[in-house]
Amino acid sequence: MLPERIQIIDMTLRDGSHSFDHQYTPAQMAAISKGLDEAGVDYIEIGHGDGLGASSLQYGLSAATDAEYLQAVSAVVERAKIGVLLLPGIGLKEDLEMAKGYGVRAAKIACLVTEVDIGQQHIELAKSLGLEAIGFMMMSHLIEPEQVAIKAKLFADYGADIVYVVDSAGALLPADVKARITRTRELVNIPVGFHAHNNLGCAVGNALAAVEAGATYIDVALCGLGAGAGNAQSEAVVAALMKMGYKTGVDLYKISDVAQDIARPMLRRPQEIDRAALMLGYSGVYSSFLLHTYRAAEKFGVDARDILVELGRRKTVGGQEDMIVDVAFELSQKP
Repeated sequence: MLPERIQIIDMTLRDGSHSFDHQYTPAQMAAISKGLDEAGVDYIEIGHGDGLGASSLQYGLSAATDAEYLQAVSAVVERAKIGVLLLPGIGLKEDLEMAKGYGVRAAKIACLVTEVDIGQQHIELAKSLGLEAIGFMMMSHLIEPEQVAIKAKLFADYGADIVYVVDSAGALLPADVKARITRTRELVNIPVGFHAHNNLGCAVGNALAAVEAGATYIDVALCGLGAGAGNAQSEAVVAALMKMGYKTGVDLYKISDVAQDIARPMLRRPQEIDRAALMLGYSGVYSSFLLHTYRAAEKFGVDARDILVELGRRKTVGGQEDMIVDVAFELSQKP
């Protein structure tokens, strides 16, 4: 029996920000969010690619502040829920309170899958503000399905409304996704979502595998924008789900028009699986490391793929961006 509705969370204006070096203007965010709202998307997630408070030299400076983005989007969105992402240690309590003031209704609390416990106070904060609290388990390929489900139950116990299995490295295959979603659904009594990256070319297929395994929330981005080789493509996921008989509430013509006529002309470079992005998925490296790796490879005259393979061997995770330069330097010193 099919679920009544698959909820679509569009991240073009958050994870998709990586594709623009976080240089969206408030006007661009307003134009895209207005189109997504009119297309029937349930949630529109906005902000810096690494979430609230992330605009910095380390993570990349945004073209505008979180408040400026939120103000621009809240002025044009009439129906969809506006969402944000917060990584503990980057975003602060004050950032979430500010976001609430601009009409944000949902907050993803993003933690490494092995460190879900650090998100308890942030889930509780989101709930105290009256926000929909979403536990977001990053790098879920690092541990086996049973352990993923156990970590998901922690988020549920903290009061999360939804819990997400997140393929931050684009390293999972459809069978891996199915196993993690299935076991998580068995262990928690809250809705389960899935977030894909396309580094191995599996993002849309993985999203569909997640739905078939019981996920009812799916992250997407117009034109497949996002860190690394991007995320599951909004318009493709909607079309595929419709063919499978699922309801999303999204107008396929309208979301395709937003992608083709508004988002695509803004692109600074093609969103594609190039050789370095492919190595992200193969090595299991955090997708937002890609642009930092390109810069380090150029600076030290080494192959970006060698950097990523070594980062994967060391099992680096988000927050360890400084390791990219260290590895590049070490490789440059080898004869």
